[in-house]
Amino acid sequence: MTERRAWVLCGLLFAATALSFLDRQVLSVLAPQLTAEFGMSNAVYSRVVFAFVLSYTVMFALGGRLMDALGTRLGLTLSLGLWSLASGAHALAAGAWSLGAARFLLGVGEGACFPGATKGAVEWMRPEKRALAVGLANGGSAFGAVAAPPLTVWLASAFGWRGAFAATAVLGLLWLAAWQTAFRGLSTPGPAPGKRAGVSFRSLFRRPEVRRLMIARFFFDPVFYFYMFWIPQYLARERGLSLAEIGNLTWIPFFALGVTNIAAGRVSDVLVKRGWKPRRARMTLMLAAALLTPASWLASLAGSAGTAIALMSVLMFAHGIWIANFITLIGDTVAAEEVGTSVGLTGTAGGIAGMLSSLVVGPVVDRFSFTPVFAVSALLYPAAWLILAASRRRAVEQVAAGVEA
Repeated sequence: MTERRAWVLCGLLFAATALSFLDRQVLSVLAPQLTAEFGMSNAVYSRVVFAFVLSYTVMFALGGRLMDALGTRLGLTLSLGLWSLASGAHALAAGAWSLGAARFLLGVGEGACFPGATKGAVEWMRPEKRALAVGLANGGSAFGAVAAPPLTVWLASAFGWRGAFAATAVLGLLWLAAWQTAFRGLSTPGPAPGKRAGVSFRSLFRRPEVRRLMIARFFFDPVFYFYMFWIPQYLARERGLSLAEIGNLTWIPFFALGVTNIAAGRVSDVLVKRGWKPRRARMTLMLAAALLTPASWLASLAGSAGTAIALMSVLMFAHGIWIANFITLIGDTVAAEEVGTSVGLTGTAGGIAGMLSSLVVGPVVDRFSFTPVFAVSALLYPAAWLILAASRRRAVEQVAAGVEA
């Protein structure tokens, strides 16, 4: 595969991850309207969110394994096709139960997206350009989240909330057509049978460096789940913003995330080219990011909605630096044929934490406010960095050196 073709495919991976976040954020933006129409409390809404996170969590690991088995082309075709159908199913919801069922199906489809995007970027790019490729492939998620608020508000105003969900299904079908066209004339076989047989959950669980990556993600992922699913509710409930005002503001933190997701990958690659060991480059940038995340707690104390959005943008700016380097660190740590499964395992660990946190956030907000949630979110990235820093560096560097060789 030529480098030019590889970048085209990475661009489509960018579009795929953008669609994944666009599709899941439509509900978040419309949450104030749907909770009122269906008579849902925050606790009931948290169970709808839980349905997505449950299936997404399970399919993150299984989907990663599927990507390693089938290859990125076929795996993402199946994944995106399924979640596009699930997006359309939201338009048929008549209450909390049917809405939750559509969310569950959406999670089944989307679970394999990020393992597939990471796997493709790692396989198609040389090591010295890997972090940028991974940042680009995964960075689409933030720009999907940027587009979601204004696009959803416009679609809901023009066609109703059901039309907003239906439109995302159509976008998915258009992506599938472009994806198949991009591979025309290109042979992209899956992994060799011998390598595929060597990828197993058990073998990865036995490796301490993989376990630490999973534990770290268990700590930091709940913060991002909170930002994805609850910020519109926070702005409506505690800041008194209308749906239109939410659409005009909530794209800003995700734009900060998108820019840093890609830029941080480039900075990381530059450090490696200058002689830094890959792990040192990733961990240094992740430390800088972790030190910025207490801004999340300050957001709940801000005197205005604008200041709160600015402080939330600092958190998302930091998350962009963090996640680009964290995902690349996984690619540095395991062999190429293990990337999808390994990313999937860490995503499942984070999803379990996201499930648990989603069931806690709703009742806490109903009884108290969003402030305790913001306060806890300020501590989790530093804790995750300490977990990664405590790993046995010599073992990790030996594995990374073997992968690069």
